[in-house]
Amino acid sequence: MTAEAQQYFDRNPSSESREQAFTVTWRGRDYRFVSDNGVFSKGELDAGTALLLSALPEHFEGRLLDLGCGWGPVGVLAGSRWPRASVTMADVNPRALALALRNAAANGVKAEAVLSDGFDSLDGPFDLIALNPPIRAGKETVYRLFRQCAAGLSAEGRLMIVMRKQQGAPSALKFLQTLFGFTETVARKGGYHVFECKGSKTDEI
Repeated sequence: MTAEAQQYFDRNPSSESREQAFTVTWRGRDYRFVSDNGVFSKGELDAGTALLLSALPEHFEGRLLDLGCGWGPVGVLAGSRWPRASVTMADVNPRALALALRNAAANGVKAEAVLSDGFDSLDGPFDLIALNPPIRAGKETVYRLFRQCAAGLSAEGRLMIVMRKQQGAPSALKFLQTLFGFTETVARKGGYHVFECKGSKTDEI
């Protein structure tokens, strides 16, 4: 695969590393991040993740999983907001994961980083899972992640997902309703929807 054709969810990024430092201002504080080629949303906080962050609960204590963490915006920003949370960041892309760990340390957030394809190397359960799914990986992969998340939650846990309407959010919501007893759209902006899901109906990964 050429560097030009490479996707951010590739296991072994081959594109030339070219890091970019930037600042994200969130809830009145500036956070310093570094991103790179071969990682989702290089150099900026994408609109979908920003909306997902805005929809997270005000207070949280427990195990947080930032699944498909990229360079770590959810794990770092939410971890900073919730000092009593236990933060795990996971990604299939080792370059992204290394950046996420660096960014957590640079912003004073304690977090675990796990190289994992979905839940393959993760030990649940988690009390909150945040997911901006890799749409370009295809529907089969995205729905597999949904099923794994449903099985990887604690009894009172919740899954929060952001998707664009034109990238399958309505059909995804219907599928999520088969996995959870409760699903709700908790935020909408710019074509993005954030779903909150509780009451998993499955214990199979």
